[in-house]
Amino acid sequence: MDGKVGIVSLGCAKNLVNTEQMMYLLSQAGYTVSGETENVDAVIVNTCGFIDSAKMEAIDTIIELGQARDSGSFRKLIITGCLSERYSTEMIDEMPEIDAVVGVGSFEDIVETVNAVLNGEEKIIKLGDINAPISETKRIITTSSAWAYIKVAEGCDNRCAFCIIPELRGRFRSRTMENTINEARELAVRGVKELILVAQDTTRYGLDLYGERKLPELLEALCEIEELKWIRLHYLYPDDISEKLIDTIASNDKILNYIDMPIQHISSTVLVKMNRRGNGAEVRELIAKLKARIPEVVIRTSIIAGLPGEGEKEFEELCQFLQSAKIERAGVFKYSPEDGTPAALMERPDSDIAQDRADYLMDIQSGVIDEFNENRIGSKATVLIEGERDGRYYGRSYAESPDVDGYITVLGEDIKSNEFYEVRITQVIDGEPVGEVI
Repeated sequence: MDGKVGIVSLGCAKNLVNTEQMMYLLSQAGYTVSGETENVDAVIVNTCGFIDSAKMEAIDTIIELGQARDSGSFRKLIITGCLSERYSTEMIDEMPEIDAVVGVGSFEDIVETVNAVLNGEEKIIKLGDINAPISETKRIITTSSAWAYIKVAEGCDNRCAFCIIPELRGRFRSRTMENTINEARELAVRGVKELILVAQDTTRYGLDLYGERKLPELLEALCEIEELKWIRLHYLYPDDISEKLIDTIASNDKILNYIDMPIQHISSTVLVKMNRRGNGAEVRELIAKLKARIPEVVIRTSIIAGLPGEGEKEFEELCQFLQSAKIERAGVFKYSPEDGTPAALMERPDSDIAQDRADYLMDIQSGVIDEFNENRIGSKATVLIEGERDGRYYGRSYAESPDVDGYITVLGEDIKSNEFYEVRITQVIDGEPVGEVI
């Protein structure tokens, strides 16, 4: 079928993979698919519904696009993803600009949905099984010709008290080893040099299929793909980082010494209340072990300020932890009580106090990051060039994950995008390293 469809993808990398799968399905059905939202037949917004800020971003985007539709920029507006899964009926009833909502479990019905709304059907709701086997639909890669995400599992079984994800994404389901490796090979043949493994809990990979955690074995197999140069790990659950996994990371040059490990808090009181496995002492011990066993490891984490159970004592403990642990990368968020979660019913700090605490923690973390970057001056780094801006090239080393960690500005002659260069860091400008090609 002829027609043009624009897609806006919001939220996390896992959501982006679904966006890329929908783009593939639409293109196979004959639609021209792009990120454009003007002069198209339909626009799809793939939403996040995890926390308040993500929900507001999605709602603002929907309202703005609704106004654009009314002015004639496009004909139909379809909302997909986590927000649709969570508030499908409310969205259809209360937002007249929306023509259809498609839940997480129904994204493979996107062609049928687009066809229906363009043929005049109204107020469509599609909510499929969020516990169905993980989709093996192919993708149109939108990130870069040099790097891509690969989803190794869907859903989550951890049931953290503050988190709504299991209700939106279903129980934990791993992809088979065979399917994951086959997709990795296809991406590598197409020129992808850096593969970023994502799941809600990557360390749990394989447990449901094979009766044991198989991430180390998966990584060993991926390392055998010759064309792949970098393998990056996101979203490792602290309690499940095994000795075997640490050894696998430390002993394979292709696996980057970069650990994305959301800890959420350091107070044992808060962690227990939030139904997190492990305690503050174990988190500290794990961080020390990672730094001792993996050379120059860079750790990324996420911290939530204002969780239930966080009093002044627990907040002070968290501040002291960030100052002393010197975790190189940390995202700090104000706690957002989510309807339907146990934490939403618990007593918690007032919202303004939570925001003040988040801001204070970010100030601490800014100092840690500045110190980290200043200490890199004079060192050498292998940098994957991403592109050019303002007449200068920019790229990432093992210490920078796409979209969350910033870039290194690279100076030199005859630099090519999507290629690796050895760079010496010479200075830091506006918080980002600057280096010269050696």
